[in-house]
Amino acid sequence: MMKRVTWFVSGAVAGVAGAGYAKRKVKETASQLAPANVAKAAVAKVRHRSADVADAVRDGRDAMRAKEAELRARLHGSAEIVEAFEPEDLVLVDGHRVEPDQVIVLRPARDEHSGPRRHSRRTHRGA
Repeated sequence: MMKRVTWFVSGAVAGVAGAGYAKRKVKETASQLAPANVAKAAVAKVRHRSADVADAVRDGRDAMRAKEAELRARLHGSAEIVEAFEPEDLVLVDGHRVEPDQVIVLRPARDEHSGPRRHSRRTHRGA
């Protein structure tokens, strides 16, 4: 008989505790799904995402400026070669091996189409 009472009491306690836990969870979920809280959560997510987008745009602009500076330096002949070679690397110029103590002078290649640019034959009116 005592065994039955023990199991009955423990089952009743577990049932009350489970019902209390479920009631608390339902109330929390209902309050989270209230229109005001849903709107607050949506605004918070939009702000977070907009900050991420702004960071990405800023990084893209920085990369663009760096690449533009590099291209302008190459165009004006002031680009620096910053690559470092390892001692075991094989360096070839025009198919010939370059020794570590050898000096190489590089000149820009002339393109056969690299003459002066043609201008439009139209006259600019109002100028």
